[in-house]
Amino acid sequence: MDFDFIKELGYKALDSRLKRISDRMAHDVRRFYKELDIDVEPNWYLVFMLLQKNGEMAIVNIAEPLGYAHPTVVVMVKKMADNGYLNIKKDKVDKRKQIISLTEKAVKMLPKLEHIWDSCEKAILEILSDDLGILAYLDGIDDELKSKSFHNRFKEHYLKSHTL
Repeated sequence: MDFDFIKELGYKALDSRLKRISDRMAHDVRRFYKELDIDVEPNWYLVFMLLQKNGEMAIVNIAEPLGYAHPTVVVMVKKMADNGYLNIKKDKVDKRKQIISLTEKAVKMLPKLEHIWDSCEKAILEILSDDLGILAYLDGIDDELKSKSFHNRFKEHYLKSHTL
């Protein structure tokens, strides 16, 4: 039996465990895209879906619903544009603002991508045995971190234990 240090640490390594799961899933999706000769990164699907639903959007309007930092979305959008999936143009009113939209290449690719995303969803449901209780836990974690940052929480505990 293999020794799994992260698993042994339990909740102390929650961030590492979630990242490891996410990395494994992203790696496998990336591998599948390569098998199909699709030059898309696994994390781009959120931007594809937002733009498909909303049409043109400013970068800040993409970052906000995803909960991503603005610079993260800027990098992602640039890579997607470099691969021919996004158009980037200056806002007519505010020249500092960039307006993002799907290219014709992206629109043509969407049915194929949607089929892949649907298959990913089914695989996730299979892994979860159709028990979506984990989503409620993740919602709770998200809500707690929005109300008080992890930084403030652990700093508080650190200071309590080091001032006694």
